[in-house]
Amino acid sequence: MMHARRWLLTAPFLLSLVAVPLAPALAQESRQVSGAESATPQSQIQESGGGDLRDIRLGTPAKDLPGTGYANLACAGGSQPLASWLEWRDCPADAAGLRAIRFGYDPVTSPDGTIVAGHPAVLTLLIDAAGTASGLRIETDPKARLYLRKKAFLFGIQVKSRYGLDGWSCTQAQPGAGEQPVGGVYVSERCSKTAGDREITVERHLFRKADQDIKSFVDETRMTILRTKG
Repeated sequence: MMHARRWLLTAPFLLSLVAVPLAPALAQESRQVSGAESATPQSQIQESGGGDLRDIRLGTPAKDLPGTGYANLACAGGSQPLASWLEWRDCPADAAGLRAIRFGYDPVTSPDGTIVAGHPAVLTLLIDAAGTASGLRIETDPKARLYLRKKAFLFGIQVKSRYGLDGWSCTQAQPGAGEQPVGGVYVSERCSKTAGDREITVERHLFRKADQDIKSFVDETRMTILRTKG
């Protein structure tokens, strides 16, 4: 909790780096970062549908995953497109036996793009050897417009609020070679928490590399949800 409290105090300065108004989906989070005791609504992370993300719920067999609302399915880390979730076997398995499928929201039903809690996002679903959705990864999109990328650190705080600020186990690394704080703040944090049969991990980074100019810096959040087996 020490790192969380420190961020609640330092984040208002970081908000001053953003020259445009916060989007409505981020307004409540900005109040929390400023010290207000408001909780992030569940829908800000889940978006809608009651699943882990919209109507996608971990533990669901690939054959029963929603067939509409999503687009651009492809094996993560490659260029091989997939026609549906049923082609999960075409993707290579990692060391844990999971197959990663990159996807986005269908632009027909989501004209604003793939947005999670107000942040442009890159989505990856993890399918286990039995063909069951066992993990979900949500990353802030590094290709988003600059004024949105500057807010990427907020997503990590939103995730923590969504699952409760207590009970997180966090480690904070020290600046590496060539890494510099942004406005006096450096973040290289990894937090994890178990909530029911879900293991949630949040990784956040905020720093500037030595060769980056004043308007450029690393600002990103990665959230991973893994279904635990009882």
